[in-house]
Amino acid sequence: MTDGIKPFVFNTPGSLHMEWGGAARLGELMQGWFSERNVLIVTDKFLHENGLVDPVKASLHNAGFNVSVFDDVVADPPESVLLGCVENAQRARADIVLGLGGGSSMDIAKLVAVMLNSDQPLSELYGIDQVRGKRVPLVQAPTTAGTGSEATNITILTTGETTKMGVVAEQLYADKVLLDAELSRGLPPLQTAATGIDAMVHAIESYTSVEKKNPLSDALAREALRLLTTHLLCACQDGDNRQAREAMLLGANLAGQAFANSPVAAVHALAYPLGGHFHLSHGLTNALMLGPVLRFNMKAAAPLYAELADVVLGPCEDNVQTRSSHFVAFMQDLMNRSGAPQRLRDTGVTQDSLPTLAKDAMLQTRLLKNNPVEVTEADALALYREAF
Repeated sequence: MTDGIKPFVFNTPGSLHMEWGGAARLGELMQGWFSERNVLIVTDKFLHENGLVDPVKASLHNAGFNVSVFDDVVADPPESVLLGCVENAQRARADIVLGLGGGSSMDIAKLVAVMLNSDQPLSELYGIDQVRGKRVPLVQAPTTAGTGSEATNITILTTGETTKMGVVAEQLYADKVLLDAELSRGLPPLQTAATGIDAMVHAIESYTSVEKKNPLSDALAREALRLLTTHLLCACQDGDNRQAREAMLLGANLAGQAFANSPVAAVHALAYPLGGHFHLSHGLTNALMLGPVLRFNMKAAAPLYAELADVVLGPCEDNVQTRSSHFVAFMQDLMNRSGAPQRLRDTGVTQDSLPTLAKDAMLQTRLLKNNPVEVTEADALALYREAF
């Protein structure tokens, strides 16, 4: 008699709506979703100044919403950006928050929706399940296919010159998610590659996570990886290809749902210090560390890598070790062909910084505990040197 399925919990946003061009009729959709009528759009200046927000604003106005925009979100947002956005939302009497953009905009939107309805200071929110009470309605509309932030209950903020802290709480799951891949058409090839690889890392690390791995996250991770690996190069080479853009956006969302419930591990733990010290994009830092960590984890994760090889390469009768090796080689080749930088030295990372990066990576205990192989500081340094 077998032990059956290990108990697990799976959480995800309340509803997902996928439609090419859906952002241009978001007002009509939100009119049916909510009774509240004061919307704050959380975005960045690039999207706002380049007109990507305009159709959304027009649609909301035409549907009877009062609209205000906060466009001061930056990559790796510091606490000051969040607090400024909360003040903006309070002045506008916002009772709905719409995150429109990449992961940083959606992360800020989550916490603004919480803090508009709470007297908790930000310092009390950090950690896991520290948020009390309810938030105002929250809608997320990603413009990149990578972070999966629209599907997760996590916000990461920059808290010092090189340090980050996270808020993880059920209240950070959105009420509604709009996946409109037309919004991602203008994403340049390098950003398409970096964000796409970021999403692949989410799927792979979710599938091999030791803490909360479960059948539902596994199924989502496998389908996410199939979609992402099949369409990444086409999306990089032809940004107007609707099929590729939609597959990438859906794949990133599925990977986000997977890792929100079966968390990521060492690739992310080693990526965060790179972003903190050298201000590299999160997707790029994940891409740079994926190959070394895959090879490092193979001694424990080979059976799972072999299963993922069946997803991206098709079923094969080779033994587990061979299929696992083929999977790692496939992923490395795909990243190389995508045009993403291949070495840390190519992105401005200095060799003398590697010991500091390794030390900082050890602070990411929330992530490292999910890795299939224990990572020591010496291991982290060796991985950075391999990537350099």
